[in-house]
Amino acid sequence: MSLRSTVRVGLLAGLLVLAAVWPVSAADREKLLTEPGVYGTFATFQMDHDWWDLPGESRVISVAEVKGLVEQWSGKILVESYLLRGLSDHADLMFRVHARTLSDTQQFLSAFMGTRLGRHLTSGGLLHGVSKKPTYVAGFPESMKTELQVNGESGSRPYAIVIPIKKDAEWWGLDQEARTALMQEHTQAALPYLKTVKRKLYHSTGLDDVDFITYFETEKLEDFHNLVRALQQVKEFRHNRRFGHPTLLGTMSPLDEILEKFAQ
Repeated sequence: MSLRSTVRVGLLAGLLVLAAVWPVSAADREKLLTEPGVYGTFATFQMDHDWWDLPGESRVISVAEVKGLVEQWSGKILVESYLLRGLSDHADLMFRVHARTLSDTQQFLSAFMGTRLGRHLTSGGLLHGVSKKPTYVAGFPESMKTELQVNGESGSRPYAIVIPIKKDAEWWGLDQEARTALMQEHTQAALPYLKTVKRKLYHSTGLDDVDFITYFETEKLEDFHNLVRALQQVKEFRHNRRFGHPTLLGTMSPLDEILEKFAQ
C-alpha cells in the first residue's frame, strides 16, 4: 500500500472513531428536542467548485477537522445533519442546531465556517426560532387533545422538510379565542397525518424575518403532500403572507456519512 493510501485509510479510521463520540447523551438530546425555551437554528451551506478539485487526502483532513469541532461542542449543543444535495437547489448541507443560548450556536457556526471545509462553503441562509409550550391546545376539546397524544409510527423518517411561515397583521390582531378556533380547524385537518408525519414548531418573531419555522420528518412524502394540501384549505392558511421561500427538502443522514461523501 502506498504512503498516500495509508494516510487516507488512517484518517478515515479516525473519522469513524470521532463519529462515535460527538452526539450529546440520549437524555440531553431528548430534553433539547422537547423542552420549551430551547433555540433551534437551521443553517444551510453550499459547497464551492474548488472543493472537488482538492486532493483526496486534503478533503479527508478537512472533514476530520469538522468532526473534531463537533465533538468539542457536544456537551453544549445538539447538531443534526441533513443532505440536501440533489433535492434542494438552495444548499448541499443543512445543520439543525439546538442550544440553550443562541450565542453557543453562533460560536459553533463561526468556528465551523473557519475550518478548512468551511472555507469552501457558502452560507445558504439561517433561520432562528425558539421552542415554546403549545399556545392553543389548552382551548381544544378534550377529544382532540387525546388524539394529539397518539404516537407516530415507529421506524426511521428519512425525509426532512423545513417551511418558514410569516403571518399577516390581521392574524396578530385577532384575539386569543378567535385564533384558537382557527388553529382548532387547522389541527383537525392535520390529525389524519399524525402517525406518518412528525412535526415540530419554532417561534421566530423578533428572532428572524419569519414568525414560525415548521419542521417535518416523514417516510411518506405523499402523506406530507396531502397534509399540506389539507392545510391550504383551512381559514387559518389565508393569514400566511409567506409559506416556504425557501422550502428545504433533504434526507436525514449521520454527519460522518455526509462528510465522507464530501471527502471522496
